[in-house]
Order: sequence, then structure tokens, then C-alpha cells
Amino acid sequence: MKVIELIGIVAGILTTFAFFPQIIKIFSSGKVEGLSIMTYSIFSFGVFLWIIYGLFLHSIPLILANSVTLVLNLTILLFIIIKNNSNRVKNSDK
Repeated sequence: MKVIELIGIVAGILTTFAFFPQIIKIFSSGKVEGLSIMTYSIFSFGVFLWIIYGLFLHSIPLILANSVTLVLNLTILLFIIIKNNSNRVKNSDK
């Protein structure tokens, strides 16, 4: 294995799994305050484009790493949307 391939694999693993601490924190606390829906939306679209790019290059590592990243990021985005909507409903009842 070439050094550059190893660097790419390590980079893919680190950037992909960087979202796990955030997901664990959301699951354990149930809070999403301070998380930006716009940031996660833009990032999700960017990662989606990386997947498309990887498909055109036929790059399995690029496709796999970004697919997992997209799923993790969309999980966070979904929690933000659900929590924000439930907070709106609670506030409208007052």
C-alpha cells in the first residue's frame, strides 16, 4: 500500500467518525441547542457532491467514506429538525 493511500484511508476514517461524539451527545442529552441547521444542511449537500464526484472517479474509498459521513450528518440534521419542531409546538401551546 502506498503512503498516499494510507493517508487517504486515515483521513476518511477520521472525518467520517468525527460525527459520532456529536450523535452520542445528542442521544444522551436529548439537546441540540447551539447546532446550526444551516451548517449541517450545507455540509450534507457538500458531502453528497463528494459522493457524486467519487462515483465519477470510480473511487470506492471516496464513495464509502462520504456515504457514511452523509448518513451520520443527516442523523444529526434530523435530530435538529425534530427537536426544533417539538420546541415550536411546545412554545405555541403557551
